[in-house]
Amino acid sequence: MRQVKHLLEGKGSQIFSIAPEAQVLEAIKHMAERRVGALLVMRGEQLVGIVSERDYARKVILQGRSSAQTAVSEIMSSPALTVSPDTDVFDCMRLCTDSRIRHLPVVEKNRVVGVISIGDLVKAVIDAQAEQIEQLQRYITS
Repeated sequence: MRQVKHLLEGKGSQIFSIAPEAQVLEAIKHMAERRVGALLVMRGEQLVGIVSERDYARKVILQGRSSAQTAVSEIMSSPALTVSPDTDVFDCMRLCTDSRIRHLPVVEKNRVVGVISIGDLVKAVIDAQAEQIEQLQRYITS
């Protein structure tokens, strides 16, 4: 099965991040502009957490807090669950399912090298299954 590094080769290693001191409103604007559901919370090169639309909905909106007056550090999930480039796609799927999360920062030698989402993982599994079906069909018909 494919590993995380193979997914990053296909999708790239672009990282969208925000500082923990930033206001939640700024984080939501960044997510909307970039069309992503989460941002890594970084202090320089150090990963300190992750903030998602789900964090916003549950920890700001439902609690009646102000997006403009709440710091990202107050609502982020920390520590963020991470994987390495060598992690198997199925292990990532299991981690996302068991932890009920949708985004996994990819860390190598204490440095963030990318982010994968549940969508990336589902696509990889579907592609692998389609390839396996095609191979079986060729085997059966030959």
